[in-house]
Amino acid sequence: MPILTLTTDFGLKDGFVGVMKGVIWGICPEARIADLSHSVAPQNVLEGAFVLARACPFFPPGTVHLAVVDPGVGTERRPLAARLGDHFFVGPDNGLFTPVIEATERKGGALDFVHLTNPRYWLPDVSRTFHGRDLFAPVAAHLAGGVPLAELGPAITDPVRIPLPHPEKTASGWNAHVTGVDSFGNLTTDLPASALERRERVLFRLLGREVRGLVDSYGHEQPGALVALADSQGFVEIAAVNGSAAQLLGAQAGDVVEVLISG
Repeated sequence: MPILTLTTDFGLKDGFVGVMKGVIWGICPEARIADLSHSVAPQNVLEGAFVLARACPFFPPGTVHLAVVDPGVGTERRPLAARLGDHFFVGPDNGLFTPVIEATERKGGALDFVHLTNPRYWLPDVSRTFHGRDLFAPVAAHLAGGVPLAELGPAITDPVRIPLPHPEKTASGWNAHVTGVDSFGNLTTDLPASALERRERVLFRLLGREVRGLVDSYGHEQPGALVALADSQGFVEIAAVNGSAAQLLGAQAGDVVEVLISG
């Protein structure tokens, strides 16, 4: 059975996510749908891009990833579908797929993009404000059901890309960046923990606060303490034990984390 993932900034208060699933199952009833996240910060394309990029490698070849973080809905921004490596992606052409594109390029994988212009694979009536339901969900369902990518529209070679933060080497260590805030308020960064060989001799500075050293897990400090550790995918994370580092610091995606390494 085909697998299809959903990533949005819609939240779960309203019926938007459920309606998209209904559209998908109406076209491809055998689809198995996995919710990656519906709590991406509203209109935060960068955060959505990292949520998707960090999750999709754990899915099998042929998975269709439907992502809708779309502040430009109803404008001239293009609707897009792509084959990146051995996965498919559907969503707005606003840079949401940039990290996956870059990762696929580094690996030498397939890169095929189409502009979604074939209304045969949309709902009959397309609103100006809910392309997730009327355009992207049906296209993703048709892809999951076996419709070839080339049937969905003409090939393009210039997908929109957004500037991505990357850790910057400095004379005293690194400048890292917050790439996401999870539901616990933990702050994921773009710095691999493997870049820090002597974890006890590192100091992190973020928004006027300091954290010394890397701990093995959240339980190694007292409740309320700010800690740094390696997250489940090996990146440095700043967290508040039994609390929210994001709320404590007022942090968000894009904030700089200064990393100082002593001799």
